[in-house]
Amino acid sequence: MLGFGNEAISTLALQYFSVVDPTGLPQNTRSIREASTVVAGEPEGPTVKTDIPGPKSKQLIDELSTIQQSGAVQLFADYERSLGNYLVDVDGNVLLDVYTQISSMPLGYNHPELLQLLNNPTNVKTIVNRPALGVFPGSDWPNKLKNVLLQVAPPGLNQVTTMMCGSCSNENAYKNIFIWYQRNQRGVTNEFSKEEIDSCMLNQSPGSPPLSIMSFHGRRLVFPVQERNKPVAGVVVEPIQSEGGDNEASPYFFQELQKITKKNGAALLIDEVQTGGGPTGKMWCHEHFNLDEAPDVVTFSKKMQLGGYFHKPEFKPQQPYRVFNTWMGDPAKLVLLQGVLDVVRRDSLLDLVQTTGKKLMQGLRNFEQEFPHLLHAARGRGTFLAVSCPSTKLRDDLVARLKKKVSVKLYHLGVAHRERCADRGCGELSIRLRPALIFTPKHADIFLDRFQQVLKETK
Repeated sequence: MLGFGNEAISTLALQYFSVVDPTGLPQNTRSIREASTVVAGEPEGPTVKTDIPGPKSKQLIDELSTIQQSGAVQLFADYERSLGNYLVDVDGNVLLDVYTQISSMPLGYNHPELLQLLNNPTNVKTIVNRPALGVFPGSDWPNKLKNVLLQVAPPGLNQVTTMMCGSCSNENAYKNIFIWYQRNQRGVTNEFSKEEIDSCMLNQSPGSPPLSIMSFHGRRLVFPVQERNKPVAGVVVEPIQSEGGDNEASPYFFQELQKITKKNGAALLIDEVQTGGGPTGKMWCHEHFNLDEAPDVVTFSKKMQLGGYFHKPEFKPQQPYRVFNTWMGDPAKLVLLQGVLDVVRRDSLLDLVQTTGKKLMQGLRNFEQEFPHLLHAARGRGTFLAVSCPSTKLRDDLVARLKKKVSVKLYHLGVAHRERCADRGCGELSIRLRPALIFTPKHADIFLDRFQQVLKETK
């Protein structure tokens, strides 16, 4: 238990199907929608020609290492040849990509609908004439925000601030929360004293008060600083804690957390940087939780192509420049997002995510029964899935053999090699799936077949 104001928070803390699909359709049957999700010319399956990384990738890694730190680079890709759900590397290996650029490719590679956008001269000028949106937005910017971003805003949120990436989205959302919190503390007056103005320039109180945001580490609620006496302005939580090991909580947990934050005058920020944009079968994962009202702030990035956050009106600063940077987003990314959303609606991709997710989850659970000494704790929503291994060593071995032997590109949640920074710090035991929204049951069959091969060969 950790103190939170006067309240204690508990640590509540497609193409042809190769088999009969979950809908009961016979083999070699496909619907118009499923056919439309398959990118024409996509490879029939993965193939491997060399070790991964191959000789050309290794040569490029050596070259890059003379310029910058490149220890995290796994391979060099050939984006001219990559297509749909398949990533092709410079050595000619064709990988079924179930990780998709850290979960940021909603329609896979070289989707024709997105390439077509560049045939529009207006869109090309949007790319060339990148504005400083905070001071010189284009005449179409308000309509673009209304007709693209706000069309998919979480229910109950009608304000949006655009940013560049997930990190700056969350960091600036914290500013909005701090501003809102201090305005509530100040009461009827919103005027700043001279002392506040002068001290904020030195990052000192009272202009820069010692506020905090509470967050979750694994299944524990923690303060981001050693001191426990800083007022809590807000709580940030992911619907599925992604980098921490794909930890999940129940809808009840989120419902109660919202009640506690509200009771204590703190904001609730739901971080949908990874989960937003459809991979759980809904546009926003927190829509699964049946909250009493909208979260105060919802951040986004990755599959949404640009960063930013939706929020309630009371979280909008009353003065200019308080949340500000040069770009404040990127109109070119909004062009891409509009194309993505058009395809998502046309091809009913959220429905496809649910169908494919059921097949993937059933396959992982079958493997838990068949190989109980190798896998456990299959979990997730839609195609946003993970499964755990008994040890980090086993997990790393399975991932390496999937990638190098049977050409499946995925990503594990590893902290086993922190000393060489080869793996980003996440959970220690898990393998996660982050495929594109166009990942069909056919692709799920390919992945599950290759995964089963590796599991059978494991001593």
